Amino acid sequence: SPCAFSTAAQQRSTGDECGPEEPSEEPKHPLSDCALEHRAIKLEEQVRDLTERYRKALADSENVRRRTQKFVEDAKLFGIQSFCRDLVEVADILEKTAESAAGHAEPSDPNPALKKIYEGLSLIEAKLQSVFAKHGLQKMNPVGGRYDPYDHEIVCHVPAEGLPPGTVALVTQDGYKLHGRTVRHALVGVAVEAQE
Repeated sequence: SPCAFSTAAQQRSTGDECGPEEPSEEPKHPLSDCALEHRAIKLEEQVRDLTERYRKALADSENVRRRTQKFVEDAKLFGIQSFCRDLVEVADILEKTAESAAGHAEPSDPNPALKKIYEGLSLIEAKLQSVFAKHGLQKMNPVGGRYDPYDHEIVCHVPAEGLPPGTVALVTQDGYKLHGRTVRHALVGVAVEAQE
């Protein structure tokens, strides 16, 4: 065994064929200057392409974030839309009842109970309209304004007596808007020129 160590030491010192070869000074794959420039240009193009893709991805994600935020805000504002549609029907019944009670509650009428009922209904109607306004529900008042198919539904045509044609002359059912969006179209009569 001591001979084996001395033989290995001799081989290393003498540089026999059994020892590992020393690396050569020249690179195995020499690249020319032209090839290096070409590779640098290619890498710069890839960087530009990836940068552009990154910017587009950022813009897309920002657009999605904005749309989602708008959707959430609209859901908060208009989530009560169907509830409002149902409540405006109750408001219509209340208004018609108050008008009916007003027609029967003459000042000379000896029935004070009917007058009190009318006053109570008027207070309830005023309170209901203030609650509507608090939550962004507004009654439309289209009489005298131009007909708008997004807000109004024509139920009849009336002769234009002092009104320009296309003007809303009467309202048969009130319309309502929730934060500027039409919840219920107003049923209107539109002025037209009289035919002879």
